Amino acid sequence: MNVIGTVGLPGSGKGEAANVAEEAGIPVVVMGDVIRAECRRRGLDPAEHHGRIAGALREEEGDDAIAARTLPRIREAAAESEHDTVLVDGLRSTVELERFREAFGDDFTLVAVRAPFELRAERLDDRGRDDSDSDMEALRERDAREVELGLGETLERADIEIDNTGTLAAFRRRVREVLGVTDSESDSDGDAGPATANAGGDGS
Repeated sequence: MNVIGTVGLPGSGKGEAANVAEEAGIPVVVMGDVIRAECRRRGLDPAEHHGRIAGALREEEGDDAIAARTLPRIREAAAESEHDTVLVDGLRSTVELERFREAFGDDFTLVAVRAPFELRAERLDDRGRDDSDSDMEALRERDAREVELGLGETLERADIEIDNTGTLAAFRRRVREVLGVTDSESDSDGDAGPATANAGGDGS
């Protein structure tokens, strides 16, 4: 089993990478789903309490709590799939990285998805999921929080980097290369224009 994890700042393109994997039949495990499930278990709205419950899980079960809870989801996804690859969307810390490396050894690959702040901000604004996506100062503060919590160091420790500053088609082709997806398994991108909000993915 090959496990490919993604790491990137909001709007970098992790969600679009996950879309490419799903279109190729590769299972995608989203780490944030662990937190959303715990919110619902506690009778809370994930949209309002996601951050608080993520912190609570780490306090109650250790800094690698979300990664630990993700491991059985990865193994289950692999068991149910015809592919020998699973994509894990959304690492945020070196502690999570170490937990996955410990679990999967050389079968784990970390992929950093990178794009400059201005381009990510444009994508998030186009996506318009909430008001903060159009607030440049709020975006800079969110970036700073993510980096401070370990995302910056995790990006630096990636095995592979994907630059997401070109066209959406080029980005999707590069993701397929990393996933080992052949042309016959891929979608037809056509002559896509510059990468826009779609390439920003879910930004999580």
